[in-house]
Amino acid sequence: MSYFDFFDLPLSLDIDEAELKQKFYANSKKFHPDFFTLNDVEQQMEALELSTKNNSAYKTLINFDKRLHYILTIKNILDEEGKNQIPQDFLMEMMEVNEAVMELQFDFDPEAYQKIIADIADTKAELKKEIETIIPKQGDEITASDFETLKSYYLKSKYLIRLEENIKKLEP
Repeated sequence: MSYFDFFDLPLSLDIDEAELKQKFYANSKKFHPDFFTLNDVEQQMEALELSTKNNSAYKTLINFDKRLHYILTIKNILDEEGKNQIPQDFLMEMMEVNEAVMELQFDFDPEAYQKIIADIADTKAELKKEIETIIPKQGDEITASDFETLKSYYLKSKYLIRLEENIKKLEP
């Protein structure tokens, strides 16, 4: 059972977060292990498993990036970790940014640092535009082509997040 099924929500990148939170709290009350202390061990274990699933599902679905990764995973769009290929054209675009980051490592310049941060933010915004029309789609409305676009977005976005993390380590 998928996390979307668990919360009786349609598979979509655009979920009603208030509804998700409401269902999470309802499930928290329903499956809380403290309410099963007088039940047999099997029922206690089932309540514990459902409570754990409730927490994991909520943490995954409430966060856009985790939700995207989850959808790509359950739809078998992503390859095994380390086997996914970031599009080559994107890597070529990032070459200039990477060179600027290497220069910062040797000679930190606050203005150059801010420019790189701004460039990455701009790139992220441009990437998000590529998936704007897919975000509101639900279930079977999401085509194979949409999934490939989402995969590309996810891999590029993940790359940019790692790049940002590495750049922030350079800040004095």
